[in-house]
Amino acid sequence: MNRKAFIVFILMAVLALFGLGSCLSNRGTVAVHNSKNSLDWAGVYTGTIPAADGPGINVRMKLNKDNTYELTYEYLKKPDNAFTNTGSFKWNDTGDIINLGIADTPSYYKIAENKLIQLDMEGKLITGKLADNYILTKER
Repeated sequence: MNRKAFIVFILMAVLALFGLGSCLSNRGTVAVHNSKNSLDWAGVYTGTIPAADGPGINVRMKLNKDNTYELTYEYLKKPDNAFTNTGSFKWNDTGDIINLGIADTPSYYKIAENKLIQLDMEGKLITGKLADNYILTKER
């Protein structure tokens, strides 16, 4: 290898190493994919959840891109016993759970692909044979 080719080779190697170092040093700035930034979560979700004193509760949740919501509960066989709550929700640090901040009502929901999963009063996943009944499906 002649001297000129060797110098060009060294320069290219140095530039490649600087480029690799730059990529590695930017690892911390890479956006983490989560429900908040990766899913089309805004929209209307519906489902029927269990009720302690009746056949169930029809739920309609509308989530807006500006982090506001409208939640309606309508008790089956008791349509006069319906209520709607509106307000703003907050995302958790990992961007996969929202909190509506409503007292005495489950207000944590995990956002998944085209569905909302209602969590318990402490923000934990509901388990057991009725767990699938706490999933709201996004309307198309």
